[in-house]
Amino acid sequence: MSLFALARPLIHALDAEKAHRATIAALKLLPAHRPPAFPNRLGCEVAGLRFPSPVGLAAGFDKDAEVPDAMLGLGFGFVEVGTLTPRPQEGNPRPRLFRLASDRAVINRMGFNNRGQAAAAQRLSRRARRGIVGVNIGANKDSADRIADYVAGVAAMEPFADYLAINISSPNTPGLRDLQSGSELVELLAAVRAARSGRAPKSDTATGPRPVAPPIFLKVAPDLEPGDHERIVRAAIDHGVDALIVANTTVTRPHLSSRHAGEAGGLSGAPLRPLALSALRAFRLASGNSLPLIAAGGIASADDAWERILAGASLVQLYSALVYEGPGLARRIADGLATRLAERNLSSIADAVGSG
Repeated sequence: MSLFALARPLIHALDAEKAHRATIAALKLLPAHRPPAFPNRLGCEVAGLRFPSPVGLAAGFDKDAEVPDAMLGLGFGFVEVGTLTPRPQEGNPRPRLFRLASDRAVINRMGFNNRGQAAAAQRLSRRARRGIVGVNIGANKDSADRIADYVAGVAAMEPFADYLAINISSPNTPGLRDLQSGSELVELLAAVRAARSGRAPKSDTATGPRPVAPPIFLKVAPDLEPGDHERIVRAAIDHGVDALIVANTTVTRPHLSSRHAGEAGGLSGAPLRPLALSALRAFRLASGNSLPLIAAGGIASADDAWERILAGASLVQLYSALVYEGPGLARRIADGLATRLAERNLSSIADAVGSG
């Protein structure tokens, strides 16, 4: 039995948000060390960046960019911090984070709680830049001009980001998902594209040469209507988006058995798996293999990750599964993917993408 399995009952006895903050505090105490070496066949290139492993940490875990290097050291091929807003904000009232243990799920209505982009930029500026760290940006809840918030986020965070993720798909900021609609999405992406200055972090030999500016990834919701996938793909391609992250949490409620099943917020974890996989396939079909896809939602094993890769994902991200599987999960999934590639005599992840 792993150390995490022994400690999990004690961790889960704590309020979910308090346990999370305790985890971040513990990670900050870990000694600094380089990310592990991965088999060469796990490496893949997306948007000009060389990812040593396709298994990444999704946004939401390290909201304030406090422990990206610690998470890279635990075996993630890349880490996405945030969501970060231009100004600090408290987020929604507590309680706002709930474990659904019997469903292997989480419901959150955090509301982009963070200490703001300026504070995160200071922390990221002190990094040794070993490994890929993306920055997920969003709009303040009380903003009078949300598109202006994303423009400000690009300007503030691009010097410190290997890529920028534009989060317009959280269900916990009222009206935010409206930015996925036709005219607003076009206006947003045009503004983001215009805001990119062309500045880029210094080249890192661990990850290869950088593009001229940090790539832009767009994070979309799984709760879309017929026709939305084609429309979003068309807008993304027209405005230079480099990849789509599919998908965020869901406001739908499949059958759940936990006492917290009725809580408001975004649902993640195992129950999201079928919906996220369906959304990935829809975006793969809509894009015609012309836009890289990053899969998130309900990934908890090498089998889950492999299924997303076969369905068209070049990279995968996870977060909620850590609540139940522990910090060694990323490395276990990476090892499992390497085994699957070797069994099929494939030389790279790219050879498997979309082959299912």
